[in-house]
Order: sequence, then C-alpha cells, then structure tokens
Amino acid sequence: MPDALIPVPAEVRDQLVAVAGARGISLRALLQDMAQTLTSDEIRGRADRTRVLLAERFGHYVTDEESTEMRRRMREATPASRKR
Repeated sequence: MPDALIPVPAEVRDQLVAVAGARGISLRALLQDMAQTLTSDEIRGRADRTRVLLAERFGHYVTDEESTEMRRRMREATPASRKR
C-alpha cells in the first residue's frame, strides 16, 4: 500500500517524532499503533458484548461497580499509567 501524506504543522511532526523516539519506535510504527487504537464507541461495544457473553455462558452479570473497578485496574496496569 502506498504511503499517505498527512500535512501537519512542523511542531506536531516534531512532537510525534519525540514521542516515537521516547518509545524506541519509528514514527511510522507510532502512527500505525495510534491507528489501531479503539474509539470510545468501539470500547463500549466490546464491553457490552463481553457482558452479554459472561451472562449467557457463565451466568455472571457484571455490575457497573465491577466494570468501573476493572477499568481502574486496567488503567493502572498499562505502561503509560505507571510512568505518570
């Protein structure tokens, strides 16, 4: 697939290069990773499907409180959260 040209201000490009460098990856790899990031709607959709699966297959109904706690734990477990 041919490369796409995405015009951005030089400051934005420089910041993206700095972020990629800090992660030890190329700018191309950083942008590919970002493109695979789920939207809020996609995350909610997956969560809803997971709740249905847990209820149908295992008889476990995830409460809003459990869901909130799981999200908190997931945020804490991500490398970006640990660096803050």
